Amino acid sequence: MRKSLIAAACAAAALTLVACGQKDAPSNAASGAASGAAASAAAVDTLNKIKSSGVVNLGVRESSGLGYTLGNGKYVGFHTEMAERIVDDLKKDLGVSDLKINYQPITSQNRIPLLQNGTIDFECGSTTNNLARQKDVDFAVTTYVEEVRVAVNAKSGLKSIADLKGKTIVTTTGTTSVQTLRKHSRADGLDFKEVMGKDHADSFLILESGRADAFVMDGSILAANIAKSKNPKDFVFLDEVLNVEPIACMLPKGDTKFKEAVDNSIKRQISDGSLAKLYDKWFMQPIPPANVTLNLPLPESTKQAWANPNDKPMEDYAK
Repeated sequence: MRKSLIAAACAAAALTLVACGQKDAPSNAASGAASGAAASAAAVDTLNKIKSSGVVNLGVRESSGLGYTLGNGKYVGFHTEMAERIVDDLKKDLGVSDLKINYQPITSQNRIPLLQNGTIDFECGSTTNNLARQKDVDFAVTTYVEEVRVAVNAKSGLKSIADLKGKTIVTTTGTTSVQTLRKHSRADGLDFKEVMGKDHADSFLILESGRADAFVMDGSILAANIAKSKNPKDFVFLDEVLNVEPIACMLPKGDTKFKEAVDNSIKRQISDGSLAKLYDKWFMQPIPPANVTLNLPLPESTKQAWANPNDKPMEDYAK
């Protein structure tokens, strides 16, 4: 869903896990590799790493509806500021007076590898929690339920998914939005061309320049890019919502103590009302750099996720 909560990515999609040994290798070798991977995951201790270094390596997005850059190393947005509050709570948990935040830009393509190799300690961008990703990473409780939407030029005459027949659709490398469109019932049998932007800003530029007829992506990402465009009134959403997706901070696999600490901070922000105020600030009030209002009221599905904090994957929402 509108993920994501913007510029990044390049070429492929996710990290491919390569099996150790030959196709006909003995089963005990395979089980040994699996147990080794499990042990490696269990050995992760992010809290100790952060306390020892005094630094939190935070994965952030450069052009997402939930977080983006103002340039010169300044990162802002709903999920970015929420993550900064998580770091404040981590200071209290660890009993330290200060923690430096190292803002590490990530992309749709490299976010999981950078978390797995320890470059980032956690990520609060616009990542959908799904079963496939849960094999490689853990997720905090859901903080935003995104809607996957389709943005088009207001003068294009495109009104529905059916109107996309024969058109060129852009989405961002490493995301699943076009697959979501293809699976939608109203897209059954619909033929269209597909192009990929290297990041969300690049994808929007492809739409804005007329090289694509539609941009399929999380609604928050689309709204943010539209708000930052030269003429925001030139773009509209099609009426259909393609999918809903739970967005959550992405955490190292198997680090239960760190997940508990992050979850507790988010739950605290929900219960004291500060997360709702933060949402209003970034989605209902003028935001930098252009002081444009995204005007995206808090969705009912997000309200429900806050009322009952959970880390359910996207597939459970489909049920």
